[in-house]
Amino acid sequence: MYKIQTNPSGTRSIDITDGHLQTIDTYQLFRDLIDSNGYVDEQVLEKLKFNIRALLESETGKDKALLDLCLDVIYHPNMKAFGLQQLVLLYINWKNKVNEEHDTPKQPDQSKPAN
Repeated sequence: MYKIQTNPSGTRSIDITDGHLQTIDTYQLFRDLIDSNGYVDEQVLEKLKFNIRALLESETGKDKALLDLCLDVIYHPNMKAFGLQQLVLLYINWKNKVNEEHDTPKQPDQSKPAN
């Protein structure tokens, strides 16, 4: 469980689960979301909501995990542009951690003799 700050003063936050991050990854919700200027503003949040609505209206959008992400995070009353920026940063860190775990070769068990 992670917690993101949703306003600069730190008085509001949203809890994020690994499931939420996995859903973002599965649907690639952040792909091409942010313009080349790199700013996350209210228009970017609205674009994300629009993209998710389109997914929910399609056949592939019948996923409970996507609905949970919407209810718990994206449409949360505290979610604003600042919170989305924090969510994007959390997702990047989470994705890097997951990639590192998959890329790390497993060490052979040294206690067993080789045949």
